Amino acid sequence: MQDQIKKTKAIYWASGIVSICGIIFEVLFGAAGSYILGDGVKQYTLTISLFLTGMGIGAYISEKVTKNLILSFVWIEYLIGILGGFSVFLLFGVTAYIGDGTDAFFLYSITLLVGTLTGVELPILIRKANEIGETLNRSAARVLFSDYAGGLIGGILFVYLLRPELGLVKSAFVIALVNVGVAIWFLFYFRDEIKNIKRHATAGIMIFIILLAGVFVGEEIAFSLEQKLYRDPIVYYNQTKYQQIILTKEQGDLRLFLDGQLQFSSSDEYRYHETLVHPTMAMSDKKQNVLILGGGDGLAVRELKQYNEIETITLVDLDPEMVKLAKSHHDIADLNDHALDDPRVKVVNQDAYVFLEKAKQFYDVILVDLPDPNNESLNKLYTMEFYQLIRNHLNPGGSVMVQSTSPTFATEVYWTIDKTIQAAGLKTSNLHVDIPSFGDWGFVLAKREPVEWEGIQLPNGTKFLDEDTLKSLRTFGKDIDRNIVKDGKKVQLEVNTLMDPILIQKYSEAWQHY
Repeated sequence: MQDQIKKTKAIYWASGIVSICGIIFEVLFGAAGSYILGDGVKQYTLTISLFLTGMGIGAYISEKVTKNLILSFVWIEYLIGILGGFSVFLLFGVTAYIGDGTDAFFLYSITLLVGTLTGVELPILIRKANEIGETLNRSAARVLFSDYAGGLIGGILFVYLLRPELGLVKSAFVIALVNVGVAIWFLFYFRDEIKNIKRHATAGIMIFIILLAGVFVGEEIAFSLEQKLYRDPIVYYNQTKYQQIILTKEQGDLRLFLDGQLQFSSSDEYRYHETLVHPTMAMSDKKQNVLILGGGDGLAVRELKQYNEIETITLVDLDPEMVKLAKSHHDIADLNDHALDDPRVKVVNQDAYVFLEKAKQFYDVILVDLPDPNNESLNKLYTMEFYQLIRNHLNPGGSVMVQSTSPTFATEVYWTIDKTIQAAGLKTSNLHVDIPSFGDWGFVLAKREPVEWEGIQLPNGTKFLDEDTLKSLRTFGKDIDRNIVKDGKKVQLEVNTLMDPILIQKYSEAWQHY
């Protein structure tokens, strides 16, 4: 009787542990898809749906398992360990060497397979508890409780420990080790029920050793595979709490990538940052207090350094590691002319939306230098509600400049951003500039008052921008102006809001072929 109680408790503990592993694999696949394939909402939706579908298939398959339940459970955990452990590592390899949609097929296939194997686990454990002597209602209730509670723990572990501390590749190997470790423990705990235990144990130990090697060398190999996704050698890599930061450098060209998206190339970034900063400064009646939302690389601050009348520059960037890199890495620090060491600069590491909700100060110039709206968290920074907050912190006579993606590659997205800014009660004017590393890139300048370009003067220290060039930036060709025509009909632009985030889908559709 005592032995039965111990075995039953072991089953409940095992169900909780493998449930933790299952939920971690589930969200891990979503995170990997978001990073490799983009559109986080889409990837999380598809991977979670496929994983749950797989679990349903696995639950159906479990009734076909009629022989040794413990041994079946052990080998299911071995398979989950092998497939799940190498999943992200192999995804990088497929992306680097094949791509062209194969990476998406691989991700979705591995998600379905691991989900199916995960779906077999719990029914087998419930049946084993019944076989030992537990009643069906008691065994099902306790195993499912362990499953649901384990799901919560797994989600918390992934968000706050595994992803920020270990990264995606190493996390997959570590969780796979847990699955295999549970299998080996079960193997010896129920050894009186298993024939040829040495053979099964040897297989498990070999798998465990291979996965353990993956923990120590997998990330390094995956890093070399990821290198193939970038044109130039990677000179800096950091998976922070908020994003993946990569620097590449070749023949003096330094490039910054955040979550795989190019942020600047040192060969031409001055075109972007001069357009972002100097027209906005020239349009502002006063220039004492400047707010930068984003811009943790310090390059916008560099352009502001030449304005002696500036008293304060408040830079709001979510990721402290980005700002730290911009101050300490010699290549970026040289590029931004050590601008973040300027005593006028105050850095606030906070979400831009939250900052504006809480801030009391008004600003003469606001520069919005944020990544494109390719996921839900970034989309809120392109909504009418966000631009209303900006308007409410803008001094009369002040100016705002918003980077607004490419009007050539994402024409409807660009003009939707413009319309959304207008819906927030601001008057707008539009600019676009050719940046070789990016292509044609768009900006929206906004004020409380109508925008008047006549008579403005730019500083002398620019490398690209002057009054004549600025005038040309305000001219849009017929194929990219606001009169967008699709299928012979003029597109009616809508406003992007928190309740109706239309921009994410438009952005995904616009950029899917680039």
